[in-house]
Amino acid sequence: MAKPQTDPQFQQPKAATQQQPQRKPVHELRLSRIKVTIWENDTDNGVRYNVTITRLYKDDSGWHQTESFGRDDLPILAEISRQAWVWIFQRQQESE
Repeated sequence: MAKPQTDPQFQQPKAATQQQPQRKPVHELRLSRIKVTIWENDTDNGVRYNVTITRLYKDDSGWHQTESFGRDDLPILAEISRQAWVWIFQRQQESE
């Protein structure tokens, strides 16, 4: 099972070092408790996009995120993945 992580959106920001500045996502989507974060990566072959998908939850210690999903999350995962694909596809079409 994935270890819960504290959601960066609910944390104090960490100071970025000079060697490795903190990257920011180019887009985020949220549907119910599921969040997709889209990252832009410059490569020798042009811009590529990667996504991370997490489920947000709250307990007594505050907000957290996990990469573990339940049965009822699966239809939401399918829809938000489709939305992320559409966003990336449109972004790539605009840059051509």
